[in-house]
Amino acid sequence: MIVCIAEKPSVAREIAKVLGANTSHDGYMEGNGYQVTWTFGHLCTLKEPQDYCDYWKRWSLSALPMIPPRFGIKLIPNQGYEKQFHVIERLMQAADGIINCGDAGQEGELIQRWVMQKAKATCPVQRLWVSSLTEEAIREAFANLKPQSEYQSLYEAGLCRAIGDWLLGMNATRLYTLRFATAKGQVLSIGRVQTPTLAMIVNRHFEIKNFKPEKYWVLSTLYRGVVFTSTKGKMKKPEEGQAALEAIKGRDFTVTDVQQKAGTEAPPRLFDLTSLQVECNKKYSFSADDTLKHIQSLYEKKLTTYPRVDTTYLSDDVYAKCPQILQGIVPYAPLIQPLMGKKLKKSKKVFDTSKVTDHHAIIPTGQNPQNASLTTDEKRVFDLVARRFIAVFYPDCKFSTTTVIGAVKSDELGVKSDELGVKSEADATQELKTPNSKLITEFKASGKQILEEGWRTVFGGQAAATDDDGKKDDEQTLPDFKKGESGPHEPSLAEKQTVPPKPYTEATLLRAMETAGKAVDNEELRDALKANGIGRPSTRAAIIETLFKRQYISKVRKSLEPTPTGIALIGVIHEELLKSVELTGQWEKKLRDIEAHKYSAAQFIDELKQMTAQVVQEVMSDGTRRMQF
Repeated sequence: MIVCIAEKPSVAREIAKVLGANTSHDGYMEGNGYQVTWTFGHLCTLKEPQDYCDYWKRWSLSALPMIPPRFGIKLIPNQGYEKQFHVIERLMQAADGIINCGDAGQEGELIQRWVMQKAKATCPVQRLWVSSLTEEAIREAFANLKPQSEYQSLYEAGLCRAIGDWLLGMNATRLYTLRFATAKGQVLSIGRVQTPTLAMIVNRHFEIKNFKPEKYWVLSTLYRGVVFTSTKGKMKKPEEGQAALEAIKGRDFTVTDVQQKAGTEAPPRLFDLTSLQVECNKKYSFSADDTLKHIQSLYEKKLTTYPRVDTTYLSDDVYAKCPQILQGIVPYAPLIQPLMGKKLKKSKKVFDTSKVTDHHAIIPTGQNPQNASLTTDEKRVFDLVARRFIAVFYPDCKFSTTTVIGAVKSDELGVKSDELGVKSEADATQELKTPNSKLITEFKASGKQILEEGWRTVFGGQAAATDDDGKKDDEQTLPDFKKGESGPHEPSLAEKQTVPPKPYTEATLLRAMETAGKAVDNEELRDALKANGIGRPSTRAAIIETLFKRQYISKVRKSLEPTPTGIALIGVIHEELLKSVELTGQWEKKLRDIEAHKYSAAQFIDELKQMTAQVVQEVMSDGTRRMQF
């Protein structure tokens, strides 16, 4: 008998249906030579300190650092979990073979390996790797089973992550609680990713709080209904701005140059989990955790592919399946119809096997969403995924960017206003260029005109998204300006002031976690920084939720603000090892390298042990710190 073990009952049911295991039993399904069972996510966890020795049961500074000679696992204390585990244990010990059907990723590998270890399974194990739960995908995955040994590095990376979280979390939490907690029963939770994330929010809070605005003045003018801004930029003294304003009053504005440049804009990239969470937060104010739940539900309902991914690319072999996927999402037929009957566009920005590791970008599976029971929010998330997928096969958007340069010449040093009279287009332009530059104030205006909407048709003629700060594209259309034309204008001087950085929202925090705190708009540069991002796409939402749960942060409208406790905690942590986003990003890079056979798991664990001991020593030897509220 072959035992298949899935991560959730709903996934097990889909697998059992395909295999013909249609007889239900308590905790598993059976038939056609298969027994299909399941976990409920994690059934096992690393042992707690008191499981290793009684001395570690009591919270004591003298017991730190706690570093087990060998880490062990145990069942999570839960009656339902224990009952299901005993079913799994009985099936595995009698099995001829096991197929690991856990979620195809680092955490899924760890969950199932721990269960098999705890159940003392000794038979051969194969790995099922599936990116969607459609019948076709499951059958294809069963036809391509691989020995579990091929995924050993994936397991080692997941194990190192868990051990790293245990070493830092258990030791640092006890250390800081015992040294710095100000109230009885207060626990100061420290985490390998949680604390650097909190530090980012606290640092941004102080950047805003300590920001000192500086006034500046901007000269602009209104000509033919268009605002032109002085190319001098910001003027720091009001008298400088007032003098510039007075110098051009009553003088005609002359257009000195009109530049038109044709351009194209490629469709937006497909979604990885983080970009989907960012988009849902901006568009619908969904939390990162809510978005993960919605896209996980869509995956389990067989409508979208595996969600916990960090790539926006598809492997080249997916291209042949795309016409069928498009035809399956029936509600979008009017948008798909123009693509049918012709060869679909294949862009290297979409299809690139070298950019895909475990899984490809999130896309529809080709199942008709009208046949599934979806909540309103699930429909919204599916709509975002579907439109992104459709858009990548549309032509680029074509646009024209127009830049208009104008100038006003003053009457200073005997230059009179009638000298601005236009004798000819060439003479007027040259006249403005040759006199002393102090006598000329130059202005600039630009606009963008959509010539062919291309992929924007899929989004109703609009851009697919705003940027991370919520600003939309500047797409003002300028009137037809002619080089050399001149006429009256309305100059004005605006007093402005510099503004502080904005508080993090969940969208901008997710981006900051992805890029190790660096503000990056360019998607290719952002991809390059992902290796050093903190957390995994699948865990970032949980990290943010933990900060809320610990009452280290709160939400003010969409902004994330640190609480007094969160601020005080970061203030008392002096060890960069615990709160540096850059250093944590480097550890994350090592975990990815372990998965890719580029770094030693044993070396990583040794480094973590040394780091933990170092943190304990530094905090214990510093008697000057206090929690400051």
